[in-house]
Amino acid sequence: MKIFKLFIFSLLVVVFISCDNNKKKDYTQLVNVFIGSEGDGNTFPGATLPFGAVQLSPDTGLKGAAKFGSYKYNQHTIIGFSHTHLNGVGEPEYRDLLMIPTIGDVKLTPGDESDSKTGYRSNFSHKNEKASPGYYSVLLDDYNVKVELTSTLRAGFHKYTFPETDAAHIILDLAFPGGDAEDLILTKVSNTEIEGLRRSHGWAYDQYVYFVAQFSKPFSSFELAVNDTIVKGKTEARGKNIKAVINYTTIEGEEILVKVGISAVSTKGARKNLQAEIPEWNFDGVVVNAKDAWNKELGKIEIDGGTEEQQVFFYTSMYHACMSPDIYMDVDGKYRGIDGKVHQGKDGFTNYTVFSLWDTFRALHPLFTIIDQERTNDFIQSLLQKYDDGGRLPMWALAGNYTDDMLGYHAVPVIADAYVKGIRSYNVEKAYEAVKHSAELEKLGLKYYKKIGYLPSNRQAESVSKTLEYCYNDWCIAQMAKELGTKEEYKWYHQRAHFYKNVFDKTSGFMRGKSLDRKWLNPFDPLKNSAYSEGNAYQYMFVPHDTQGLIEEMGGDQKLAYWLDNLFTIESGEKHEGSIGQYWQGNEPSHHLAYLYNYVGESWKTQKLVNQILTKLHSSTPRGLSGNDDCGQMSAWYILSSMGFYSVAPGQDIYAIGSPLFEKTTINLENGRKFVLKANNVSDTNIYIQSATLDGKPYGKSFLRHKDIMQGAELIFEMGSEPNKDWAKEKNERPYSENGNTISSLP
Repeated sequence: MKIFKLFIFSLLVVVFISCDNNKKKDYTQLVNVFIGSEGDGNTFPGATLPFGAVQLSPDTGLKGAAKFGSYKYNQHTIIGFSHTHLNGVGEPEYRDLLMIPTIGDVKLTPGDESDSKTGYRSNFSHKNEKASPGYYSVLLDDYNVKVELTSTLRAGFHKYTFPETDAAHIILDLAFPGGDAEDLILTKVSNTEIEGLRRSHGWAYDQYVYFVAQFSKPFSSFELAVNDTIVKGKTEARGKNIKAVINYTTIEGEEILVKVGISAVSTKGARKNLQAEIPEWNFDGVVVNAKDAWNKELGKIEIDGGTEEQQVFFYTSMYHACMSPDIYMDVDGKYRGIDGKVHQGKDGFTNYTVFSLWDTFRALHPLFTIIDQERTNDFIQSLLQKYDDGGRLPMWALAGNYTDDMLGYHAVPVIADAYVKGIRSYNVEKAYEAVKHSAELEKLGLKYYKKIGYLPSNRQAESVSKTLEYCYNDWCIAQMAKELGTKEEYKWYHQRAHFYKNVFDKTSGFMRGKSLDRKWLNPFDPLKNSAYSEGNAYQYMFVPHDTQGLIEEMGGDQKLAYWLDNLFTIESGEKHEGSIGQYWQGNEPSHHLAYLYNYVGESWKTQKLVNQILTKLHSSTPRGLSGNDDCGQMSAWYILSSMGFYSVAPGQDIYAIGSPLFEKTTINLENGRKFVLKANNVSDTNIYIQSATLDGKPYGKSFLRHKDIMQGAELIFEMGSEPNKDWAKEKNERPYSENGNTISSLP
């Protein structure tokens, strides 16, 4: 940890020297890629580009928590460097095409973490490890080989600096990480090139990774291993356990470079990608290009003020938020569809994968509707392409596959939120058709939901959570129906959006499991999660799309405030890292809860809690995340909340106001305008909004309209150490839900 603190100090010194020189700001120096790489964050520190298909990163473990992110800061050996990774997920997947340089006797298996000598893995030290957006380096202690990595969108670039030896090797292990390989093909094309395929059946049921790897130095010799046995004289092999060993004689300090292009389409596509993106052997040039690409994304939001640690955490959150969805298309426009077939994409369309929708509909995609509308159109077109190719919208799309992970049909809010906000450069008619199709399926318990208005707990696991999420999804469809003028369909989905009342028990005050015969399930313990997904009755007792309706069901504002107070104070039950009472920042169902006080006129409580979550439950350390980053959702929560607002119910064009963390935030919009938020006198104690102005006019509402942001404006908060309990207290000053003011989209 001392090494980690020294890293942070050095990073900040460089940043502020750079700023003092009044040069174009290098935001990458404010990114600490190791945040979240220990504990449950499941992030990785390797080289990638914004939304890139390649994430070239070290793998340190295959067991326990390490199998998810494949890198854990507290582990001391590196197995190798694979070309694909997922940011912050809770499932083991990807880690395709592992390479590692070694010297000495050839070892064909990773070996055991407790003893690096048992395999090709190597010990390493954090003092010899460096990383920044688009670049990673480390010294492999067992081999005295320095490894440097960078990447483009579809290709990885390795630089290995060897000692003097007549037994230098580069191992490519297609079988890694083991257990999922279905069809492995490896061919020596020439004395400087190999190609092949890794086809696997894992979480992504049928994943194709074609590759072409080119080497800067001709091989001294080349060997293939089949089932961990070297097979002499072979230049091509196929099976489920295939590896290549490339041998060299090197002098002290000799550099060998390896370029690897990947494709889900073909080796021809991988070669085209490599030729287009890394035509030369200029490693440093690719590093510079990667830094430039990251600065373009990171610079979309500029912050001033806050502590050094908060600035680092903010830009690291921006970094993590812009990792996915991932490009899933070759440079020639070809991609593998969710039907397993190869398609030719239309001009101007980029296909994406890695849609962790149950997580990312909440904050990540709403963030993109502000800072990246052009790419949001491509995201939606990608979802619609999956609808065309596979027959339905995905729940969790990965590498050309439906995974059907988690619950709900949350492609719907991503589409509806963009539509309501005026982002519509896609086939709107098809989008509306697709979202309705999701709601009319017979699977996932929907046949019960449509017939009796809820999912019975004695027929469906996680029945309450599914009922509530289907209600929200249907509300999103209703918003599109209203805009499109389809009155009967609006009535139908509006009615379904209120099915939550069928699982609301007015006696206990909770959303409860109910059997098929309409009886409450007993015994009932609100701290247990029997009818809930990754949560309990406290976390699932609120309805983000119809808070006003829930207030009426509960019996008034004070009832909702009472339950919110309980949520944030009751400590019994299962305890999670990153919790305040029953609020759990480490998981998505809690992410909007602190903002609900705005809906009952107690916005000062929202301000207090949001500041507490921002400052106490996040840190610029490897354990700095309270839970899985979940493809950027956790990071997006931090970005929006630290700016001072959050998307409580995506699908409407408003954001609830919280407590800004920085003195000044500037959002550089794609339309050339700027939205500036200032927090005068903000500090670690001055966390409460005393008053506000929008473009010089008094502003007393605890919500923002999306159009206020996109038109460009200046929102100024006056901050103080004591709450102003009268600010945004009146009903017409609170965020509205459908039972309140009319929701309409941008013209």
